Amino acid sequence: MNIAPRLVAAALLGLAVWGSVAPAGEDVFPGNPEAMVDLATREGVALFKGEWRYSDTRLVQIAFHDPGADNQPTGPDTRTWDYLPKAGTRDFDDANWARIDPVTLSKRGHGHLSFNWYRIRLTIPERVGSFDTRGSTVVFETQVDDYAEVWVDGELPHPTAQSGGPVVMGWNAKNCLVIGRDVQPGQQIQIALFGINGSISKSPTNFIFLHYAKLEFHRGPTGPMGVVPHEVNVDVIRLDPAVDRIVPPNPKVWKLAEGFKFTEGPIWVPDSNGGHLLFSDPNRNTIYSYRDGALGVFRMPSGYAGADIAEYGQPGSNGLTLDSHPGRARSGRCRSPTVNWRSAMKWRSGVPTTLSGNGICAPIKRDFRRAGRRW
Repeated sequence: MNIAPRLVAAALLGLAVWGSVAPAGEDVFPGNPEAMVDLATREGVALFKGEWRYSDTRLVQIAFHDPGADNQPTGPDTRTWDYLPKAGTRDFDDANWARIDPVTLSKRGHGHLSFNWYRIRLTIPERVGSFDTRGSTVVFETQVDDYAEVWVDGELPHPTAQSGGPVVMGWNAKNCLVIGRDVQPGQQIQIALFGINGSISKSPTNFIFLHYAKLEFHRGPTGPMGVVPHEVNVDVIRLDPAVDRIVPPNPKVWKLAEGFKFTEGPIWVPDSNGGHLLFSDPNRNTIYSYRDGALGVFRMPSGYAGADIAEYGQPGSNGLTLDSHPGRARSGRCRSPTVNWRSAMKWRSGVPTTLSGNGICAPIKRDFRRAGRRW
């Protein structure tokens, strides 16, 4: 099923990311890692300037809504259960949590129906042994007895039919996932590990055991790449009830690709195969195309290509639109300070559009001026 038309509204949010989370395993990296670090040792944790922190969770009763006719939480008021703390987010404050020695990670919780959190923030070193970490792919692997979910930089990816990786794989099974691609020394990665005592319906008398946690460094792909579409976290702060007419009660945002410097200007281009997405990365001076999980370069350079291009932090296009020719895209905000605009204003769907002498269409955002000249 082609889900891309439903993703266009979410593309700008879902594409502009710094983290890199995806399932991984022997099928993804069949060879031996270039380097490996045991995070259940003091030396391993110290290498990444980390510190394990721990907290139990507690169940709390909350107000909610039963399902309505739209199968969303729009029905009658009800009461249900949730848990605290919600510690998966990247910037959650765990300063008051217990600091635990890496060699004592195992055997936590209080038995029966219980859950817990382990958190650690890692800083990528320049080297692991003799291996230069720059540009490498980092894989995190752990085994929690009985189940675990792994949040990375505040996200818990869960594509349809996902098994393992960041989510539960099975009884006492390992979790193995990519937590960083094309990493750089000094980059920080936040891991939040949610432990679950099981089997849940049995209400077991045993405890939660974290058997091991390790990092592997592999030589992997660099730069932007498509990922399996999956939901990312959405937290809507509704300051005015009128927003309910625009934002549904259970909104979804999907991540399509990762590894960009900056993204904006997404447009959906209809075609005989159902259509595709175009969007800009002005920092990389590139327009990308996306269709059914595949990411490609549509145009590079997408904007300015003069000899003094290094003077501009964002030389590429930003806004994109379609002209009167079906399916033909136009890019916007040319970066040349010497361009002759010879422009005429038009309105497309309520957005002012400039048509320049070279046929470029650009949604206008700002009036840039340099040395008295518009650019």
